[in-house]
Amino acid sequence: MSAHCQLTGRAPSFGKSVPHSNQRTSRRFNPNTQVRRYWLPGEGRYVRLRLSTKAIKTIDRIGTEKAVAVIRARGETI
Repeated sequence: MSAHCQLTGRAPSFGKSVPHSNQRTSRRFNPNTQVRRYWLPGEGRYVRLRLSTKAIKTIDRIGTEKAVAVIRARGETI
């Protein structure tokens, strides 16, 4: 499964590892994604979402129903 957030759309970024010898090698910076389970009262079921930590705070602020509506508007199935 790819390391991307379903709400914010954050995806891995890329850069270089630079050790003391200055021999640069490519590396990947993954977002801090967590799998969380939320109750959707409108549908009477739980949904499992892969979210970044910033998106978890966003859901705490705006609510689960609105966050799921944003994800579905992007075209993802839940």
